[in-house]
Amino acid sequence: MKNKFTVQDSLNSSLPIRQLIMIVIRLSIPAILAQISSIVMQYIDSAMAGSLGAEASAAIGLVSTSTWLAGGLCISLATGFSVQTAQLIGAGRHTEAENVFRQSLITAVIFGLIIATAGVAISPSLPVWLGGGDDIKEGATSYFLIYSAALPFVQLRQLTGNMLQCSGDMKTPSILNAAMCGFDVVFNYFLIFPTRAVTISSLTFTIPGAGMGVAGAALGTALAEAVTAILMLIAACFRSPSLRLTKNGSWRIRHQCLKTAARIALPVVMERTAMCGAQIASTKIIAPLGTISVAANSLAVTAESFCYMPGYGVGAAATTLVGQSMGSGNKKLAKRYAWISVLLGTAMMTVTGALMFIFAPAMFAMLTPVDEIRALGVSVLRIEAWAEPFFAISIVAVGALRGAGDTFVPGLMNLLSMWCVRITASALLTPYFGLKGVWIAMCGELCVRGIIFLIRLIRGRWLSRAVIKET
Repeated sequence: MKNKFTVQDSLNSSLPIRQLIMIVIRLSIPAILAQISSIVMQYIDSAMAGSLGAEASAAIGLVSTSTWLAGGLCISLATGFSVQTAQLIGAGRHTEAENVFRQSLITAVIFGLIIATAGVAISPSLPVWLGGGDDIKEGATSYFLIYSAALPFVQLRQLTGNMLQCSGDMKTPSILNAAMCGFDVVFNYFLIFPTRAVTISSLTFTIPGAGMGVAGAALGTALAEAVTAILMLIAACFRSPSLRLTKNGSWRIRHQCLKTAARIALPVVMERTAMCGAQIASTKIIAPLGTISVAANSLAVTAESFCYMPGYGVGAAATTLVGQSMGSGNKKLAKRYAWISVLLGTAMMTVTGALMFIFAPAMFAMLTPVDEIRALGVSVLRIEAWAEPFFAISIVAVGALRGAGDTFVPGLMNLLSMWCVRITASALLTPYFGLKGVWIAMCGELCVRGIIFLIRLIRGRWLSRAVIKET
């Protein structure tokens, strides 16, 4: 195949199955690298702040589910516009795709400011609502406050990254997201730790530092998000062949575009809110177990994220390929891409799940020096490893269904699975098994979720969900 991927490559129905698989892989690899960069940032914050002690890890862990909720809302809005863009590009309607991008930028700025204001307003009360101990409340408040203030940049990064991916450009977002990790390391290094002497061989250097602790981890991440968002915006607006803003485009807000974006995004908002709400409820169940359990849970979630990043990468590729295929009117090809993606993602996460089970002690050794946290974290991480193949099915299937514009039913399925299975089981098991009970419930729920998404994919009703109208 050609070295440069094009939309026409992905929409060629005559290609044999082997080449269709290669197209999915070629789009997935940059998306997986982008996921790696996001997860590495979580590792950076957890490891660098965690070196300060259990309280620092627990403070970040207490509000981590709330930061995921805020980030999930940003992803929801980006999905509402990027799915339209993928289908318009697939249909060859590039001017309309550019106009959708313009409208998404206006909406993203407004929405980002709204959720940032809300996050800043609730930050002093959030650790109290979550049941955090007095020893971690101050750190948790400062972390969420600073993260919330950066949400307009998070929103722009998510939107422009999604838009570039849906136009077929997976390389640029992956490079910039990888660079974001580098920015985060540098900013954290100077913001978390105080001024200190570092000796290399016989030479001693004085390294300046702000000594901000947990707040420094949040500020480092916020600055990394801001720099990356600006670079991503430049790439999308001025360098992308499919998205770059031309004089022929229009900034006029169109009711139909916003209505379609809302129809796609609102179920995703519902899904993200329900799932993150369930995770917050889990945090509230875990908080009374003490600082060690809160820290172990937070770090285990961070460690597990390396296992499921291939699924989200393949899911992003599935959204692009299914969306463009639906836009071109080729539902048969959309179905083939959906199944290829699900099988590929499941195979990858089965392997990463096995690796996570084997190397769990080494992963925790990098995250915390506290032996009690390490021992508990390894035990719960190995429980979760058994569910990774089913988790892969749900992750990639969601990506494929979103590409077709099918978001309401999947959102409802995620809601019911999280609240009816995971939270109920966690509440029942935690009094007997402690933190392990929460992770046993999580493992069972992910298996249930994978099965119901597999059924949704098999039934095929999602193939009638194209979101753009023919001209």
